[in-house]
Amino acid sequence: MTQDHLEMSSDSLVARLWQELTRAPHDRHHEWRTPVLATQGLETSGPQARTVVLRHADALLWTLRVYTDARSPKCLELVAQPLAQLTFWSKRLSWQLRVSALATLELEGEQVNAAWERMRQSHAAADYLSALPPGHVQSCTQDTEEFTANPMRGHHLAILNFHVTSMDWLALGKNGHRRARLTPTGMLDWLVP
Repeated sequence: MTQDHLEMSSDSLVARLWQELTRAPHDRHHEWRTPVLATQGLETSGPQARTVVLRHADALLWTLRVYTDARSPKCLELVAQPLAQLTFWSKRLSWQLRVSALATLELEGEQVNAAWERMRQSHAAADYLSALPPGHVQSCTQDTEEFTANPMRGHHLAILNFHVTSMDWLALGKNGHRRARLTPTGMLDWLVP
């Protein structure tokens, strides 16, 4: 273990990681705004990974939030197997953060309504009003109006909440790499990079 490991406490590392995570949803240029979400695919499709947009991070509750279309395959995957992982990379920091979490899905309620009120003013609102679900094969002969927003149908916005169970932090450096595993209970293990 190097000297900088001894000087960095669990609390200071946790605070630094959550500082970046809580900044990311509010800073369009923050590299942690768009992590990769990995889930277990249904049946024989195997692991599935895709980029998502981080919408909220709560350091006190150790939770992360993402918006999605309720008809998206990732929703069914997470209902069937709620274990997920989000991977964040920052070139600026030379940090990778792998977050293991339990996912829950919100399809309705106060949080979803509030999220929709914010989202409906953006260009992205049309993504949650589409008549067809994400991943649906489009026919060249289909009328493009079929893919546009129709307020009479209502929105398909859903919230994915990720309750963090552990974080695996890796810092790449010219003088050596550092790696640690952290949990919400305060555990910090320094790992071989």
